[in-house]
Amino acid sequence: MKDKKKEPGERLQKVLAQAGLASRRHAEEIIQQGRVQVNGEVIRTLGTKVSPDDQIVVDGNLLKMPPKKYDYYLLHKPTGYITSVTDPQGRKTVMDLMQGIPRRVYPVGRLDYDTSGLLVLTNDGELAHRLMHPSYGVEKTYRVEVRERIPKQARQRLETGVDLEDGKTAPARVREVVQMGQDLRPCYEITIHEGRNRQVRRMFKAIGYPLISLKRIRFGPLGLEEQMAPGNFRSLTPLEVQKLRQEVELK
Repeated sequence: MKDKKKEPGERLQKVLAQAGLASRRHAEEIIQQGRVQVNGEVIRTLGTKVSPDDQIVVDGNLLKMPPKKYDYYLLHKPTGYITSVTDPQGRKTVMDLMQGIPRRVYPVGRLDYDTSGLLVLTNDGELAHRLMHPSYGVEKTYRVEVRERIPKQARQRLETGVDLEDGKTAPARVREVVQMGQDLRPCYEITIHEGRNRQVRRMFKAIGYPLISLKRIRFGPLGLEEQMAPGNFRSLTPLEVQKLRQEVELK
């Protein structure tokens, strides 16, 4: 069962600035002058956290926040790109693929440089935070290729947990994928809910079967369509966004 976590709110001065009332620094002065009430209580302490359900009054006027516009995208990340907004070394990032979008978005989690597959990008910070938080246990499924078939005993090590340098992994689900055609490498799908650095690669290396390729094909309720070519992206449908929010207990 997933643990419910109460999410922290936004700092009051940031909320005032986002509402267009004042700059962040001026908002701090307004708070210190005792001109702001939250749920009927005068607030003078900087850094006080507020939530969307709180009633904020400034100089006797109820603060009305403009509705936020969020964007949600699913990208088929190719290999050879890093999951970052910028890179000091000048390498290609996933943002180089997100051309023509109206607002800036950010990757949810990461896929390594040499890993391809499904990546969600959004400017919905609360949703992104929950999707990455380990307490919500969002499942991720990867398709891997190895040089030779993995015997059942070795696969069971993945399913019960593998000892890595940063601790034993949680149990995973593993199944062999039958590929049609000649000269195809053995293929498996593994589902985990942790998000350690290069975890899947390290798990297979630990059991003696290093990966040739790694591709994420599912993230929570979202699946990567076979017809979506690497480098392409699309907007999530309202139903997909709803399912993502339900996954992490957001209304």
